[in-house]
Amino acid sequence: MVSDPIARCGRRLRAVGLAVLALFLTLTAAGAERRVALVLGNSQYQHALPLTNPVRDAEAMAERLQNLGFEVVSGYDLSKQQTQATVAQFAREVRGAYIALFFYAGHGLQVSGKNYLLPVDAALEDETSLDFEAVPVDFILRQMSRETSIRLVFLDACRDNPLAEVLARTAGVKGATSGLAEIPIENGGAGTLVAFAASPNQLAFDGSGGHSPFTAALIQHIGESNTSITEAMNRVTSDVFKATAGKQRPWINVSLTTEVVLHKVDLNAPLIVGEASAPQAEGGSDTRNTGAAPGQADDQLALNLLRQKIPKLATDEPILFDHPVKFGDPAIDGKSIAQLIKGTPLFSPVEGLDKSAWEGKHCDGCHEWNEARLCEQAKNFAANDVSVLRLQHPLGTRFKVALARWAQGGCK
Repeated sequence: MVSDPIARCGRRLRAVGLAVLALFLTLTAAGAERRVALVLGNSQYQHALPLTNPVRDAEAMAERLQNLGFEVVSGYDLSKQQTQATVAQFAREVRGAYIALFFYAGHGLQVSGKNYLLPVDAALEDETSLDFEAVPVDFILRQMSRETSIRLVFLDACRDNPLAEVLARTAGVKGATSGLAEIPIENGGAGTLVAFAASPNQLAFDGSGGHSPFTAALIQHIGESNTSITEAMNRVTSDVFKATAGKQRPWINVSLTTEVVLHKVDLNAPLIVGEASAPQAEGGSDTRNTGAAPGQADDQLALNLLRQKIPKLATDEPILFDHPVKFGDPAIDGKSIAQLIKGTPLFSPVEGLDKSAWEGKHCDGCHEWNEARLCEQAKNFAANDVSVLRLQHPLGTRFKVALARWAQGGCK
């Protein structure tokens, strides 16, 4: 027998609806917009003291951007030649992208108002050596400006740089300083945002933790749901200023003609209930013998797309309630589930809720969480893995992933 065409159409519509939700959760502003990022981090300098955090900063940023739907070209501890090759690859891939993004962590300096990034093999002896040893920031900006609409630049490169001091002292180069100079924004496309870790001519801290203050704040805020990039950078600036007791203030130069939201979530989208919702074959249809309904393959494909967006934890070890967890999120790494539910949320648990209603409040006070109640919620995440993507969590999506792993292990 031939299956009912109306029922078949209904199954197809359900599959299309599931696929549309999957597109929302790919974190792109529109299905057609393409995002390409260049991420560079240099720590192991050969002619200056190594830096602790830049490579870790860059690796964490690359992962964050991939989760936000970016194609990422990355390089860590690169020589001048390797840097040029990596920028050339980025220049080829970024052409025609809707959003072009550049993130750099490492040594930087300015000479006569121009900014330079330093590869790990840079040896500066005089002003001429800049052309052969350093990489002009303007050179990279030109590559990301070809046939792109939006340019986003993040420079965590204002650390105390002894090479700038050597250049100024031994070569007599005027204006050689460790801080970066302000970058003028050119017109074109929908505009540009340039974010420095510190104000012009100001030094930034490398950080004593796993990331610099600027990168830690950037990773936390850049992908917050339904938040414009300008608002995200306001939050980054506030966090860095507080973390450094007012000694470091990020500097943002914005010329955008449109709102840029890197993580759009449809708050009215229905909750996905997993494979159990996949349409089954209608009784009496010719699919009865195979066990596969028309459209079921499409539903499974949509579910697989969603699963690819579930972030992974930084550990494969069992998750225990009162043991520290390597989440892979600097905001909560090293804390246990028991500690986190006694802590405060990272942002409003309800869209539009006034800060006075949640800032500084304890999570378990609102949710009445205890180990048993939390286990029941965690079992839902374990039974339906893609449900962790349904709504942003005040402690981050990786917290929900950890809860699912905890439930799978018996909520021990």
